[in-house]
Amino acid sequence: MEKELSLEFLRVVERAAIASAHTMGLGDRHKSDHMAVEAMRSEMDTVHMDGTIVIGEGERDEAPMLYIGEKVGRGGTKVDIALDPLEGTTLCAKNMPGAIATLAMADHGAMLHAPDIYMDKIGIGPGYPKNVVDLDAPADENILALAKAKGVKPEAITAMILDRPRHADIIAAVRKVGAAVSLISDGDVAGVIHTAEPDKTGIDIYLGIGGAPEGVLAAAALRCIGGQMQTRLIIDTDEKRERAVKMGIKDSRKIYQIEDMVRGDCLFAATGITDGRMLQGVRFGNGIVETQTVVMRSVTGTVRWIRAEHRQLEKF
Repeated sequence: MEKELSLEFLRVVERAAIASAHTMGLGDRHKSDHMAVEAMRSEMDTVHMDGTIVIGEGERDEAPMLYIGEKVGRGGTKVDIALDPLEGTTLCAKNMPGAIATLAMADHGAMLHAPDIYMDKIGIGPGYPKNVVDLDAPADENILALAKAKGVKPEAITAMILDRPRHADIIAAVRKVGAAVSLISDGDVAGVIHTAEPDKTGIDIYLGIGGAPEGVLAAAALRCIGGQMQTRLIIDTDEKRERAVKMGIKDSRKIYQIEDMVRGDCLFAATGITDGRMLQGVRFGNGIVETQTVVMRSVTGTVRWIRAEHRQLEKF
């Protein structure tokens, strides 16, 4: 991939974030999502690439744009793209913390084509021995193993988990060994990537079931910074099994490591829409719009935090 694409994709996520930020607190989830999708799609047309959407707005071409299989870009480097123009639609509509605009890019054929179903996940940041945590191990055992590897007591570990009834046993197990739980109402991608910067976010591990497409996006981020992630698709009906097969999934019980979901060189970018632990949200001032974006690249291990002031507001 060309280095210049990092800057071009920075513009893409910034524009989607600013567009959706105009709808913060209006209570209209559809409008928030629509604004983000239109802005991201429009900016995609300016990028010098031959891109194919592999994780997008519609698994079966149900979305009008940014659907799986759609071609984007002006021509150039052949790449695959995973994206979520507005991760945390409800968060944006209600002006709650943690909404982001995000995308990942990898060499053509290097990303898992995940169907829009649930996925069991466990993720941690960089600096640990490989396989220090195990998707099939109980949550309390994973907390104890992580604490030992980090050289701290379990009480110093914080797990981020989606606040869903299905996670009641996981939450209880984490708390039983003395670790803290940080619950989130939405934002599966942001939840996982919080583990990339535990000193900033206070989050050491992500546990639980969320969306499979979001899992691929998060895997791209962790690949860039050397984190670890294990996942398994939850294929529990014939209809889901048929969809998975159509997307090339052969083993329904396979545990995916990061390198199974995103191979080779990849890039990840996310812009804050509402304020979160990791990214500041969009700020509207006197003729200026402020954004904060993180851009990561796996081949260099570079993480760039970019604060921008946008003065050509008519573009947005």
